[in-house]
Amino acid sequence: MKPRITVLTLGVDDLERSLTFYRDGLGFPTQGIIGREFEHGAVAFFDLQAGLKLAIWNRQDLAHETKVPLTPASSTEMTIGHNVSSKEEVDRVMGLAQQAGAIITDPAHVAFWGGYSGHFQDPDGHLWEIVWNPAWEIEE
Repeated sequence: MKPRITVLTLGVDDLERSLTFYRDGLGFPTQGIIGREFEHGAVAFFDLQAGLKLAIWNRQDLAHETKVPLTPASSTEMTIGHNVSSKEEVDRVMGLAQQAGAIITDPAHVAFWGGYSGHFQDPDGHLWEIVWNPAWEIEE
């Protein structure tokens, strides 16, 4: 298997609320919700960097599609890391997320390893890390 990730799909409880958060709050480009004509098919895709998309899909539909029982959501399963090019950009993105309705779980701060980061939860509890790593160069 080649290490190629093309879509990250988040299970959400309210597709419209999550669409509003990511599209209107964070400014992620999307065509909106598609697939409503199919049972269990409504989904929204957001363009990230070249070759990578974020999808939001109702948790019940995701459980149906994957044949996995629907279980209570847990925020500690994973984080999505969004690397930026400066400490100031970390602060800006954290503020944008908070204005969009995110819960700031870990305000931006100097990290023990020398970077600068903070964490927030989206409306469904998914954790995002906004981070500046002085050892990584970010391509725009």
